[in-house]
Amino acid sequence: MDLQLLAALVLGIATIVVIVLRTRLDAFFALLVAALVTGFVAGAPASKVIDSITKGFGNTLGSIGIVIGLGVGLGKILEVSGAADALARAFVRALGIGREPWAMGATGALVSIPVFCDSGYVIMNPLARSIARRKRAGYVTLALALGCGMTLTHHLVPPTPGPLGVAGILGADLGGLVLSGLAFAVLLLPVVVLYARWIGPRLEDSLLPEVREAVYGRAVAAGPGAALAGPTADGTTAGGGVAEGAAGATAADEPEDDPARELGTPPDGAKPHRVGALRALLPLLVPLVLIIANTVATAIDQNAQGTLDGEGYDPSPIPAALAFVGNPVVALLVGLVLAVYGLLPRWTPRSQVGGWLAQAAASAGLIILITGAGGALGEVLRATGVGDEMAKTIASWSLPGVLVPFLIASLVRIAQGSGTVAMITAASVSAPLVHGLGISPLLAALGCCAGSMVFSYFNDSYFWVVTRFAGLDGTAALRGWSGITTAVWLGSLPLLLLAGVVL
Repeated sequence: MDLQLLAALVLGIATIVVIVLRTRLDAFFALLVAALVTGFVAGAPASKVIDSITKGFGNTLGSIGIVIGLGVGLGKILEVSGAADALARAFVRALGIGREPWAMGATGALVSIPVFCDSGYVIMNPLARSIARRKRAGYVTLALALGCGMTLTHHLVPPTPGPLGVAGILGADLGGLVLSGLAFAVLLLPVVVLYARWIGPRLEDSLLPEVREAVYGRAVAAGPGAALAGPTADGTTAGGGVAEGAAGATAADEPEDDPARELGTPPDGAKPHRVGALRALLPLLVPLVLIIANTVATAIDQNAQGTLDGEGYDPSPIPAALAFVGNPVVALLVGLVLAVYGLLPRWTPRSQVGGWLAQAAASAGLIILITGAGGALGEVLRATGVGDEMAKTIASWSLPGVLVPFLIASLVRIAQGSGTVAMITAASVSAPLVHGLGISPLLAALGCCAGSMVFSYFNDSYFWVVTRFAGLDGTAALRGWSGITTAVWLGSLPLLLLAGVVL
């Protein structure tokens, strides 16, 4: 491998680590500086580096920035109306105490089959927060289980675009990849839940203060069996600890502040505001159904036209209409309208609703900037050829056939951050090698998809979405999110070797 490109990658990563962990500057600044360092060390002209930064930043925000803004606004309305709390109560009653991480992981896996995990996480995160608020503990566990459940199917199961593209490039049977990917996801879900349950309690004390307050509010116990602590002058809870409620109490029965208290006192003659679980679910369910309908209709239409790779695809009228309403931006706009007019009481003044949405926009600002900066770094890594160089190098090594696409995808993922780009790159490099490696196209496709899950970190935009919503920073973010994605990557390796015997 070109030593100059290797040095660019190493120094770029080192820049992020040093700035984030050792200085007063934040991740947004660190990512931009790392992009500059990587580009210059790789030998790219200054103008090309700047162009790559702006292109990566713009492309990333063009695809996810609006979705984050709308999703945070939707989450705020779910919170202040009491809808998220109503859904949390329904989840706890249906599943029972102690099974919430399984529910979050499985829900995330189902949602992320047709929905980009960035969008799905923003939509579903309010549920994790409300369940944690009612339990008075365990938010990190739930946030990680939700996020990594989405990672599984996003990387393994068509019609997610990455696996779909891999199947087309390698000529793998699409139905076989769907079934194999689902089997991998089901078998890896216990890894997600077990890791989240192990690391979550160890990271609760590392929650960012603003996220801790947003999740737990005043419903935080100082210790087992302790009375609820009141808020201090700065709005935090005395003692600062997070613990389960008193022995014998259930999460659904414990008292806590009314989540809809921000609605204020209803006018004379108005009924008290209550939101049922079904009504609360609609602003979440409708956008998800629209997005799913778009994905399924497009996949069916492409299959009927024989254009699974997207080349020369001309959508039929119904898929074209669903592509519009099922676009995440339009779908979330519909969800936000349903939330504002379906969850808030009629007596809520317009100025109050505007204030809540402004608060949501303010909280989304930093997430959007950091996410865009992650995309900028990824684009610099792609433009300088680091990922391609690493892929060619590993393809020349003498390895068991099934490990070649797996490791190519893994190294490209580490180099440039995007799982989709990693698996597509690995498929492109592996395609001419499949016959010589003695493996089937389906097995090669699984290797590409599984390898792309490894070690999500600073140059992955989804890393910043999950860790910022989860309230993790610095080493806590690496131990939590980078750790759980690496755990499922490692878990996929024996499954892949076993599949090599069968397929």
